[in-house]
Amino acid sequence: MVTPMYNELLMNNVIVGIADMKTSSNQDEVLVTYSLGSCIGVAIYDPVAKVGGLLHYMLPESQIDTSKAKANPYMFADTGLPLLFRTCYAMGAKKNRLVVKVAGGSQIMDETNFFNIGRRNYEALVNILSRNNVRIVSQTVGGVTNRTMRLNITTGRVLVKMPGEEMVEL
Repeated sequence: MVTPMYNELLMNNVIVGIADMKTSSNQDEVLVTYSLGSCIGVAIYDPVAKVGGLLHYMLPESQIDTSKAKANPYMFADTGLPLLFRTCYAMGAKKNRLVVKVAGGSQIMDETNFFNIGRRNYEALVNILSRNNVRIVSQTVGGVTNRTMRLNITTGRVLVKMPGEEMVEL
């Protein structure tokens, strides 16, 4: 017997790569991103329009490499987040209905915390959302492990899996 939580595994998985974004209104799709270490995964969903999107960004600020930001705006929080929201709005999502869930921001391969990329990525996200009066509904951030994040376009449910642990709903 398949439990409801694992029904997402049987649906059409649309892979969101590193420094990538996907949006959808297709009720047969689940947006999935892997390897959220210091990177951040941001899932947004409008339960009325049944529109959602998933962004996997790597770095907080595009000014560290404006040519890379121009070539791939999804690499950075300050360029990728606006595109995620605007794309979902163009598909019928409304800001006041959006549910925002977040995963990632770990300290991977930085035992001395010298770079603090995970923490800086999360701080950039919080600052951008706060300036735009958007709040995070649930999250799993920090720590020292990677995560996989799934957004079900039919239900808006977000599932997160960490190595050695059961998949949990955010």
